[in-house]
Amino acid sequence: MSSPAKPRSGVAEWFDARLGISEVLAFLRHKTVPLEGATIWYYFGGVSLFLFGIQLATGLLLLFYYKPGADSAYESVQFIITRVPFGWLIRSLHSWSANLMVFAVFVHMFSVYFLKAYRPPRELTWLTGMGLLGLTMTFGFSGYLLPWNELAFFATKVGTDIAGILPVIGPAVARLLRGGAEVSGATLTRFFGFHVAMLPAAFTAVLFVHLLLIQRQGMSESIRSTDTPPKPGMPFFPGFIMRDAILWLGVFAALLILCTFSPWELGAKADPFSSAPAGIRPEWYFTFVSQSLKYLPAQILGIDGDVVGICVFLGGALFLFFVPFLDRRAARNQPSPLFTAIGVGIIGFMLTMIALAYFKPY
Repeated sequence: MSSPAKPRSGVAEWFDARLGISEVLAFLRHKTVPLEGATIWYYFGGVSLFLFGIQLATGLLLLFYYKPGADSAYESVQFIITRVPFGWLIRSLHSWSANLMVFAVFVHMFSVYFLKAYRPPRELTWLTGMGLLGLTMTFGFSGYLLPWNELAFFATKVGTDIAGILPVIGPAVARLLRGGAEVSGATLTRFFGFHVAMLPAAFTAVLFVHLLLIQRQGMSESIRSTDTPPKPGMPFFPGFIMRDAILWLGVFAALLILCTFSPWELGAKADPFSSAPAGIRPEWYFTFVSQSLKYLPAQILGIDGDVVGICVFLGGALFLFFVPFLDRRAARNQPSPLFTAIGVGIIGFMLTMIALAYFKPY
C-alpha cells in the first residue's frame, strides 16, 4: 500500500533534481557561524536586508498610484492615504522602514568597525558595505522629496545647498541634483528616476557582491591571540537563521506599531514661493552635517568655513572607507585601541549634533 505522502515526495524529488534543493540544504546544515556571531550586533546586517525587502515591496505597491510631478505628486500621495484601501499603512510602512533601514545600516557598519571585521581578507566586504551605506542614505535623500510637501521641499533645498558647497564640483553637483538652478518640479522628476530606477539597480548589484563575499569568506571572528583555540561554531541552519527570523518578526511588529499609532504625516503641499518654516533641517541622518556647519566661523585661515567643514566630512568619509588599509594592527590580528577611540568619537559627535539640532535648533 503506497504512502499518502508519496505524490508529494515525487513532486519534491522532481524539483530537487532540477534545482538541487537537497544540496543547498546540506550545505546550510554544515555551514557554521562563530559563537561571536550570536551577539545582537551581527544580526543588524540581516535586519537591514529585511527592511530593504519591505522597501521594495511597499515601493512597488505605491508605484501603482503615485504620479511624479509638481502638480500631481502631492495629490497622488493624498489619494493613496485617504482613498486607497490600506494605502495609509503601505505609505507609513515605506517611510518608517526607510528610516529604520538607515539606522540599521549605520549600526551594522559601526558594529563591524568595532569588531574589526574589516581586517584581511575582508577588505572588499567592508568596501561594498560602505557603498551600500552611501546608497542607502541616497535612497533616503531622493525619496524624501517625492511626496512634494513643504517640509521635504525645503529640507531638500538645504541638502542640495550643502552639496553645492563641495569644492570645485559643488555647483555642478547641486545643478545635477536639482535639474536646474533651484529645487523645482524638474528636481522631483529627477529624484523619482534616481529613487525607482538607478538606485535600486546599483544597490542590488552591490548587495549581490556584498552577500557573495560574505558567503565566500564567512563571518569574521573576534580578534584573539594565535595560541587561543577557535571556539565551536553555531549551525547556520536552523540556529542562526531562526534567530534572524525571530528578530525580523520583532522588527515587523515594531513597524506595525509605529504605523498604527504614529502614521507618517503628509503635511502641507510645497510652495516654492513661500518662506521656509522655522527650524527646517534635512533628515536626521544628514542633520549632523548641517548642524555642524552652523557652528563654523565664516572664514577659517582665509577659506570659507562651510568649505572647510565639508572637506573635513569628506575626509572622515574617506577615512572610514579606507580603514581596512589604515588599521595595520587589526591587519595583524591585534587590538587597535586608537581606531576604536576614533569610532567612539565619531558616534559621540554625530549624536551630539543630532541632539543639538532637534532639542536646541537655534
